[in-house]
Amino acid sequence: MIDKSRVVEAIASHEMTLRRVSAEIHAHPELLNEEVFASKLLGDELAHAGFRVEPGIAGLATAVRAVHPARSDGPTVAILGEYDALPEIGHACGHNLIAAAGLGAALALGDLKADLPGTLMFLGTPAEEGGGGKVVMVEGGLFDEVDAAMMFHPANHTMVSWGSLAISEVEIEFRGRPAHASAEPHKGINALDAVIQTFNGINALRQHILDGARIHGIITNGGAKPNIVPEVAAALFYVRAEETSYRDELLEKLRACAAGAAQATGATLSFREVGHSYKAMKANRPLEKTFERHLRDLGESIRPPERRMLGSTDMGDVSQVVPAIHPYLQICDEHIATHSRPFADAAISERGQRAMVTAATALALTGADILTDPELVRSMWDAFRDS
Repeated sequence: MIDKSRVVEAIASHEMTLRRVSAEIHAHPELLNEEVFASKLLGDELAHAGFRVEPGIAGLATAVRAVHPARSDGPTVAILGEYDALPEIGHACGHNLIAAAGLGAALALGDLKADLPGTLMFLGTPAEEGGGGKVVMVEGGLFDEVDAAMMFHPANHTMVSWGSLAISEVEIEFRGRPAHASAEPHKGINALDAVIQTFNGINALRQHILDGARIHGIITNGGAKPNIVPEVAAALFYVRAEETSYRDELLEKLRACAAGAAQATGATLSFREVGHSYKAMKANRPLEKTFERHLRDLGESIRPPERRMLGSTDMGDVSQVVPAIHPYLQICDEHIATHSRPFADAAISERGQRAMVTAATALALTGADILTDPELVRSMWDAFRDS
């Protein structure tokens, strides 16, 4: 085992760099698969620290793999960073903090790697907000030799073992027949009516789905003008559930709602899965307990909310192939909602920056344990196979 104080000191030596990187990414919000600035910034910092950096891996132009050159027999630890922003509201999910914390953990462990066995890897993972960068990277084999994958996420509470919802994105389009909406509406078929009936069907369905599952959507096309019976109308939905199998069941229920609306209105239905489809997080208690112990030693209290409120992440797909953690650290007051402008402000606040440094430290300490403790690695893999 390596002296814990050396890890803490290594993080401290990089703190100003991490704060700068976090601030620069926050000031340059980039949407999914467009994270040119952020991925280059992270790659340059890692290359400067001696990592062997590969941009554009897995066919993703803004993905990054950086491996420390000091490699030997032992486990492989992958520290992950996200850096895509949200439309209109920027880093309202705090991915600038995720990127900087992952960078910090990698740099600190890199400073000590001569005294650590195994392989240290940083993976910059684009397009978490709907593009499934990690899914592509899993399918591309980037986790095939990994023994543990780790990241943190900012939040309005602190919790380690929390989970996520499996998710699928569905586009529904109806085609009807245009007509003059006042003079000859009887000659038209209203595609917008079909979309609205689909929403009504979902609202009636809510009473009959499991707690915690979600079906939510927006209308993306509602017609051209009020005096034309809408020929084309469309909506985009997210379907979420704690179990991947139940998410798939809800997809069929959504399909039935849309098919019923098509039959009732006479419109033609197009129903297709688009965008991202993420699996639920698979918990790994030995890894979670190790991270939680370090978090508590650093003075953090675990404060989960009273109600279990879950989102979705492509880290779920990673957790299905290797032991993984996706803990949350509080960066703002509990009443501030994630994916909001106040949360984007929190992601550049002093409180947010301190949480990022704490997360980087806990990730680095956990990584050091994995690299030096064969029993921990065995217990992680045993728990992974048994769950």
